Amino acid sequence: MTATEKTLDIRRPSKWVAEVWLNRPDVRNAFNDSVIAELTEAFLQLGKDNDLRAIVLGAHGKAFCAGADLNWMRAMSGYSWEENRADAQKLADMLWTLDQCAVPIVGRLQGDCYAGGMGLASVCDVLIASGNVTFCLSEARLGLLPGTISPYVIRAMGTQAAKRYMVTAERFSATQAHAMGMVHELCTPDTLDAKVAEMVGVLCGNGPQALRACKQLVQDVAGKPIDEALRIETARRIADIRASDEGKEGLQSFLQKRPANWTVSA
Repeated sequence: MTATEKTLDIRRPSKWVAEVWLNRPDVRNAFNDSVIAELTEAFLQLGKDNDLRAIVLGAHGKAFCAGADLNWMRAMSGYSWEENRADAQKLADMLWTLDQCAVPIVGRLQGDCYAGGMGLASVCDVLIASGNVTFCLSEARLGLLPGTISPYVIRAMGTQAAKRYMVTAERFSATQAHAMGMVHELCTPDTLDAKVAEMVGVLCGNGPQALRACKQLVQDVAGKPIDEALRIETARRIADIRASDEGKEGLQSFLQKRPANWTVSA
């Protein structure tokens, strides 16, 4: 891959759907500073597109993401503390950008999903994996720790599982990831694209503003005490959306047994 080639392959199969593909198959889609910068910019822009109902995050080649690029790691070995801190902050900010993207992200996983690749997988709202996926939080084996990805990985796989796999750096299967709730849908390699398309179709059948509001609701409510302030806030939110044009259309279409006016084909 030359310096002028993009590390991402961004596609728009329809007005309602975007696809972001990691495009470094020769290095198992390992990321470096260029990948981090391009992912940050891509999801900043896509999150502003009010037409979008879903973003598919996938990867070309045999692996989803093998973590950090070896040449990038080799360069970092000579960094000062300040340079390491600045570099890590860019990765942390990239993951935050994807996590906060208003549009639901559907993760499409195949092959290896290691280290930072697990961070990318963990910020997806719906995660669909081929049964051949192998996961690994490999940092401890290198004398490191999965710092910037940890908030998302712990949220995705749970505290107990995260403690085990972070300290042991063991590989674990897609079946194990599914059992712990990290992976939502398991499929065979030859049905992966069909399963992703099916999920995108489901998202495109839902209210476009409701999709974004539901994603934000989970982010805002998770872990909060169920106190008076939360009860007031959640009641306000449902009142707001019931009174909206989309909410009124959704209810009327249900009562009249017809498709809502936002229904589109993915």
